[in-house]
Amino acid sequence: MKKIQFLTAVLLCLFANRIIAQNTDSAEAKPLSYWKHQAQTGLNISQSSFSSNWKAGGANNISLGGFFNLLSKYEKQNWNVASDLQLALGFLNNGTATRKTSDRIFYDLKLGYKISNKWDLFVSTNFQTQFTDGFLYDKGADKGDSLISTFMSPGYLTTSLGLEYRPNTYLSGRFGIGTLRQTFVLNDNFSKMGMYGVDKGSNIRNQAILQMVWSFDKDIAKNINLKVRSQSFWDYIKFDKSGSVVQRLDLNLAMKVNKYISTNIQAVALYDFDQDKDWQTSQILALGILYNWTK
Repeated sequence: MKKIQFLTAVLLCLFANRIIAQNTDSAEAKPLSYWKHQAQTGLNISQSSFSSNWKAGGANNISLGGFFNLLSKYEKQNWNVASDLQLALGFLNNGTATRKTSDRIFYDLKLGYKISNKWDLFVSTNFQTQFTDGFLYDKGADKGDSLISTFMSPGYLTTSLGLEYRPNTYLSGRFGIGTLRQTFVLNDNFSKMGMYGVDKGSNIRNQAILQMVWSFDKDIAKNINLKVRSQSFWDYIKFDKSGSVVQRLDLNLAMKVNKYISTNIQAVALYDFDQDKDWQTSQILALGILYNWTK
């Protein structure tokens, strides 16, 4: 299974690169207009400070976060390719400790072939993990902070084959009827405890799953963009058992103040029985510098 998934991911990347090479004007060495690229990079900073006699109370702090998104799309005749890279990392320091506020590595590559006006056949590969260590805080002075995650612990590689529904330019739904999902836990301490669904002592878990992914990306008003991505996985082996479904919802609302200043609201809801029996949620509200590039 691992060899098939790796080979599929490699072939998908090679095929996408082949399409790029075939659509380059050899005379002028300039790419044709079949590709559209959109990049975003931003930096969010907040800071608070108080004098030693400030009676209302408060703690000096500084928060710094950055992100980079690159979305590339190709469409020609019946073929389409979508490459989506999302990176984010942020920290907060309150004078006594530094804690992480955001951390994300996400990459999705999809190759599609149109079979009707609204339906495509597709094959895709998706990779997700984080940059740095994650800790469980506030365990008490006698216990300290506990390491609960790190780079590739967990990490997820998902390769999927199925049908995609694209009724318009801003909405799409993927139905991955043939999907292989690998969970990586490369930290040996986590592996020994069987964290994130791997067998104790193992670093990799393989699953055959049914995948459903919905994506919405539209300007809902002037200078306001809404992005929503919903992912659901059903394990074929334990389809009707507890913990067989993984669900994740990502929401990003970007409100542009001017050319370089924007406000972003990000929210995530996650249910993964292998991580926690309850829903996990996170929310970020940030005002910062934003640079957009399109081609």
